[in-house]
Amino acid sequence: MTDTTSQLDEATIGLETEQSVWTASTWFAVLSMAATSFALVSAEFLPAGLLTPMARDLGVTEGTAGQVVTATASVGAVTALLSNVLIGRLNRKTVLVGLSALAVGSNVLASFATDFWLLLLGRAGLGIALSGFWALSVAVVARLVGANATGRGMAIVTLGVSLATIAAPSVGALISDWLGWRIAMAMTAGLAAVAMLLQLLSLPTLPASTSNSLADVFRLTRRRAVQLGMLAILLLMTGHFAGSVYVRPFLEQVTLLETNSIALALLGFGVASVIGNVAGGRIADASIRLALAVTAAMMAFAALVLVLAGTHAGIAFALVTLWGFAFGMGPVVLPTNLSRAAPEALEAAGSLMVVSFQVAISIGAVFGGYVVDHYGAAGPLTLTAVLAASTVALALLQPRS
Repeated sequence: MTDTTSQLDEATIGLETEQSVWTASTWFAVLSMAATSFALVSAEFLPAGLLTPMARDLGVTEGTAGQVVTATASVGAVTALLSNVLIGRLNRKTVLVGLSALAVGSNVLASFATDFWLLLLGRAGLGIALSGFWALSVAVVARLVGANATGRGMAIVTLGVSLATIAAPSVGALISDWLGWRIAMAMTAGLAAVAMLLQLLSLPTLPASTSNSLADVFRLTRRRAVQLGMLAILLLMTGHFAGSVYVRPFLEQVTLLETNSIALALLGFGVASVIGNVAGGRIADASIRLALAVTAAMMAFAALVLVLAGTHAGIAFALVTLWGFAFGMGPVVLPTNLSRAAPEALEAAGSLMVVSFQVAISIGAVFGGYVVDHYGAAGPLTLTAVLAASTVALALLQPRS
């Protein structure tokens, strides 16, 4: 155990600790979690930029190759429910390092896959690593920085998500063109290895504070506040994923933008989401009820006005950027909101959070596809506005903090 780790041991084991000023070792530990989120989410989103060469090399259609994303999400949803049960009373630092090691192995397997089923197996391993990490993330961050700074800590951790969302598909596509898709996949194994090293050096020992059973996880769902927290995730993230996939078709068909202009608008979305990460953490620590309401209201406003006035290029650019800002706040505000409903059971709440996100992504994809086929490019954005507005109403039912 390093000196850095030993300095953190006593300060980070209990949630009762509140750190008004973060030490260098605290920053290092939180940044190692951010590096892990960047590595895992980069690997998750990488196939978006690799589908064509990957499908060609493995002798499958692009539609079939796209199922590697489904494999990651579906395995992740199941694992999220069981992760905190299976790890029992293992030291949480050991678990996190082990999950990063699994990500390394899974990405290496995927990069050397000689057929589609080996690729699926590698992606399934990544799904386990992703869901396990996110199920533990809020509890670990709360132990590192104190319960009252969880929003700020999660903002830094989820900054890795925003950066990976922007970088992985585009950089992956470039590397694939230059060196091949297998090299691009192998590089994500390298990112996971770096994250694992940072965890070994910076995280304190984190003995299990509880050992969850599946019954404990489901018992939490009886709480009204937990139900509201899960419903907020389902509504807002279903709305986001139902509509965001079809922003580009909307800009092409309604705003009539050229490809370069669309790329610029989507870049604005990505940059704004990074800024939203930071803002979300600050507002969540001050008032989680306000943070949830603001996040949902901005997304509802952006989607609705896009539908009503999206023919004007300048307005469309501004609203896509606003949507990105709101989306950046979401992965910070929503988990923090759910964790406030079960401060003594953060790991079990983390499992429910991951399941809620995975279900929302799946539902959003299904409903968004149905709506765009039947009502055109503006349809999914209208659905986003309705579900986000419903989340605003739900936020008003949240307890004040």
